Amino acid sequence: MAATTPKSVILPEPGRKDNILITSALPYVNNVPHLGNIIGSTLSADVFSRFSKLRNRPTLYICGTDEYGTATETRALEAGVTPQALCDEFHAKHKAVYDWFDIAFDHFGRTTTDKQTEIVQDAFLKLHKKGFLEERITTQPYCEKHEGFLADRFVEGTCPRPGCGYDDARGDQCDKCGNLLDPFELINPRCKIDGATPVPRETAHIFLRLDKLQSDIKGWFERSSKEGNWSSNGIAITKSWIDRGLEGRSITRDMKWGVPVPLPGYEKKVIYVWFDACFGYPSITANYTDHWEKWWKNPEEVQLYQFMGKDNVPFHTVIFPGSLIGAEDGVWTTLHTLSTSEYLNYENTKFSKSRGVGVFGDGAKDTGIGPSVWRYYLLANRPESGDTQFEWAGFAAANNSELLANLGNFVNRVIKFVNAKLEGTVPEFLTSYTDESFDFPGWIAGVNTLLAEYNRDMEAVHLRAGLKKMMEISSQGNLLLQYRLDNTNLVANPERTKTVIGLALNLSALLASLCAPYIPATGNAIVRQLNTDLKFIPDTWNADVLKPGHKLGKAEYLFTRIDDKKVGEWKEKFGGTQATRAAEEAAKKKKQEDKEKKKAKKAAKKVAEAVTGAVSGETKAQTGEEAPKTSATEEIKQLPIREKENILEK
Repeated sequence: MAATTPKSVILPEPGRKDNILITSALPYVNNVPHLGNIIGSTLSADVFSRFSKLRNRPTLYICGTDEYGTATETRALEAGVTPQALCDEFHAKHKAVYDWFDIAFDHFGRTTTDKQTEIVQDAFLKLHKKGFLEERITTQPYCEKHEGFLADRFVEGTCPRPGCGYDDARGDQCDKCGNLLDPFELINPRCKIDGATPVPRETAHIFLRLDKLQSDIKGWFERSSKEGNWSSNGIAITKSWIDRGLEGRSITRDMKWGVPVPLPGYEKKVIYVWFDACFGYPSITANYTDHWEKWWKNPEEVQLYQFMGKDNVPFHTVIFPGSLIGAEDGVWTTLHTLSTSEYLNYENTKFSKSRGVGVFGDGAKDTGIGPSVWRYYLLANRPESGDTQFEWAGFAAANNSELLANLGNFVNRVIKFVNAKLEGTVPEFLTSYTDESFDFPGWIAGVNTLLAEYNRDMEAVHLRAGLKKMMEISSQGNLLLQYRLDNTNLVANPERTKTVIGLALNLSALLASLCAPYIPATGNAIVRQLNTDLKFIPDTWNADVLKPGHKLGKAEYLFTRIDDKKVGEWKEKFGGTQATRAAEEAAKKKKQEDKEKKKAKKAAKKVAEAVTGAVSGETKAQTGEEAPKTSATEEIKQLPIREKENILEK
């Protein structure tokens, strides 16, 4: 049966228990995502979404940009634009990056919408009514220089944690050691806006009483993490929070950019990211369909899968489920399976949005290497149980030694042979064929064993293992062709050779479906060459889906070799920070401008000399002396247009 992409709104099917709702952590809007961000959430979720759809399950994949909060205010202030203008710009940039990487959201939205305000305020008021919110007078950093309270992220300083001492920590979190912080803990704190030293000042805020919800959150966590087979790091991080004892957390801030607090006396405050951001998932769904509650308030029939980097775990396993339980216990669809990744590092250093270290999403396109290779390499090195490295040498090797030599070679070889020798038509063959030269039934059974392992790995969201199994199945295809597919065998052993061809073409169709979650453009290219469509991923492989007489399409290469010298070029190009590269580009541009100015000045001098010479020549001509060979007019004609205009203006 062919797998088709639904064109209408995707809704869960009543009565089914396997309706799949997928989210990836909402990327923060204030910068272009780097490769670590992409593999940590959006790309991994896309793989599972595509797999789930190819298993013929109702599946919805939701994501969008997280746009409220202090980081947006800060970046907008630095850029001299409004927060909304900044969000509009970077929302489009994010979408462009994900589109290029073939990440197929069913809806990619944003949190700055009326639906976000409506859903967040509704949950807020229900928690308030049930006594899970309380007002507290707090001491908050205040900048006397620009006369404003500072949200945590507006305060920077040195991390106080033993053994860290990172001097660029924020008031809410240290990017180096990962610990959550209080701005007053920072050593030598400074205002991010103007560098002034903040002073403590009292202000009233609303706190979410996670301490009152601890028992409910703990019980939910123990059930969900077991039933949904959470990633081990997600379990460890959540358990450490619960074991330490949950505390009330402030969920309002003295700022303008955010969902307004729906309480009297709080008109100048907004609901903060601790509470606001995760409600972006249902609000984005609500902007996709008015029937959003069929997904988000349907815990009996919908399984929620969430993908993120480990730094986002507490928001999704403590604060968000705690808010849902407290607001409407048993009503909301809560997390079933959590898939969290460790960090992807870049050539033995760390990716960093703020410092621009590593390859960012828009830079990948500049290499000229297509998204399939990028997706494959990132997923083959997905940091599932520990940090992994992005390395250019490994990137090239993954293309040349794995994709090209294994998958590309197998598919291209058999399709080219059939087009050349059998007029592009699937020959007559029997899956039951056997002879003493090769155990064909055993080979088919081996493929099915690998297929079962692939499905088990994918259902458990072990994406690296699933990708490895797919490539092992491709290797079985090359084993089948070895010593058995050539002109001599076609003449001497036609029945066996045609069996090899029939099985290889059908294995190619299976591989198209198995690789499609990982490298969708490649899956589509394979079925295009086979002149068929993408099939649902089966439990057991049917080795004669493509019947004798089926006409193939034109053969084409799936991958091309990456030259070794490109590795050195890419290392040099992406070796510095974005800021360094920007400075280099600016310096290069200035050097070019100076060169053009110098050239123009030299040309102007030359023309001036020519004009003087021409005048002198005319005088000499009048006295009978030899005139210059080149006239001033001819000199000007030979100059570039811009320089002509400069001279004529003078």
